Amino acid sequence: MSKKEAENGRKLSKKEQRRQEVARQQRSRKLRLVIPVVVLLLAVGTLAAYRAFQPEIEGVIQVAAAPGANHDDQLQISFGGLPPMGGAHASQWQNCGVYTEPVLPQYAIHSMEHGAVWITYHPDLPQEQVAALQDEVRGQTKLLLSPYPDQDSPIVLTVWDRQLVLEDVDDGRISAFISRYRGRTGPEANATCASGIGTPLG
Repeated sequence: MSKKEAENGRKLSKKEQRRQEVARQQRSRKLRLVIPVVVLLLAVGTLAAYRAFQPEIEGVIQVAAAPGANHDDQLQISFGGLPPMGGAHASQWQNCGVYTEPVLPQYAIHSMEHGAVWITYHPDLPQEQVAALQDEVRGQTKLLLSPYPDQDSPIVLTVWDRQLVLEDVDDGRISAFISRYRGRTGPEANATCASGIGTPLG
């Protein structure tokens, strides 16, 4: 081999090394993009599977899914017994937050359609328990608290298609119910629970 041929061989070798280095950098960039996406997808899949197979909270009542976006501004829903778990409702929703006076069910249902947890209590619930519920709700999103005339039980938590009846504010299922269902149930669970009607205390 001549001197010139040997030099050409070395040049080709350097080009090949550079090409391989560029290829390695491209693979590295792709991995830096792909790995976080794969990890995120695995995390979402794991969370979905966990929720799908997670046992229901003890005492939760579930009804058949009601159709969403069923608006009727002439609708008037009477108080009594237990709050409704969905169905026809007003086109406006109740702003979430703390209320010391009853809110009309047709507006609260629309809030639940938007993923809110409606916490209601018997008007005769001791004031210290009412205050504890207010502390739970104040400053939080997608939580609606109000007294409910003629309610059968001291405290009831309701979301779209599910309900939990409780006797005492110290029941740990209150926080479990909120954690499980707030912003996750209702045909429009990602919609806002603000800019509606009503002026909550907080």
